[in-house]
Amino acid sequence: MVTPHNSLSVRRVDYTDARDAAALVALLDAYASDPAGGGQPLSEHVKRHLAAELGRRPQAFSFIAWEADTPVGLVNCIEGFSTFACQTLVNVHDVAVLSGHRGRGVGRLLLAAAENEARIRGACKLTLEVLSGNGPARRLYEALGFADYQLDPAMGHACFMQKWLEH
Repeated sequence: MVTPHNSLSVRRVDYTDARDAAALVALLDAYASDPAGGGQPLSEHVKRHLAAELGRRPQAFSFIAWEADTPVGLVNCIEGFSTFACQTLVNVHDVAVLSGHRGRGVGRLLLAAAENEARIRGACKLTLEVLSGNGPARRLYEALGFADYQLDPAMGHACFMQKWLEH
């Protein structure tokens, strides 16, 4: 898929293509190194294996935004399942835009590509998480129709939690 926007295009990642794989890792590493991504670069293990591992999972898909031949943004998505709707859902797992390209519509284009793919897959909804202190991202997501998740207002909003497992 190619979506022109000024000098930007968005294409689905081919995890087996060396150029796409390198761009995916470089963009995700830049995001991980940013305070919004935790401030730590990806491990060498992740850098070496990420594209192949994503490629092994048919429920995973990614798009990269390119400015000419330069990768400037990335969205990684994982298909899941909504038991309440008994339908596919798509979790937008990572949205990364290089700092010098933020505020230019890159994230909007990436999320449009993710939404289009989710619709093709018959998904009932897109989900994502955002840090409460990431105001620019939160404003973008809200402008695109995302909202805090709740079932009954009396029960409050959903909280995203995690537990790391030892291996």
